[in-house]
Amino acid sequence: MLLQLTYASRPFGFDAGILTSILFDARRCNTRDGITGALICRDDLFLQLLEGPEKAVEATYARICADDRHIEVRRLTRRMIADDARMFGAWAMRDDPAASWVWSRAEVDAGVPERATEDEVLEMFRRLPVVDLPA
Repeated sequence: MLLQLTYASRPFGFDAGILTSILFDARRCNTRDGITGALICRDDLFLQLLEGPEKAVEATYARICADDRHIEVRRLTRRMIADDARMFGAWAMRDDPAASWVWSRAEVDAGVPERATEDEVLEMFRRLPVVDLPA
């Protein structure tokens, strides 16, 4: 069994350089730790799904909570999944700029992510376009 965890946070000082740094760190550490996942991002929202060995995912989430590039980190879902049930099994960290189907800024400010059901949160990740792995 693997742990699948999602969280939302607000970026601190969001710009392309910070995002690149986060993705570089995530891909390096996740590859090492057997974690896969996806990050939906824009200047007011990080929405991330992590999946992998329970201890490794919990340690990664603890590092994210202590990372000053994230503020107001809130765990949204936590569930155990079968080893073959990863949503992003080929990706150390898939990234996608948040499109119009992600909660609006007003919804994020009003706390909609925290009130969303597990299915509503996971649907955000299911809606990511299918893309090939980067070369």
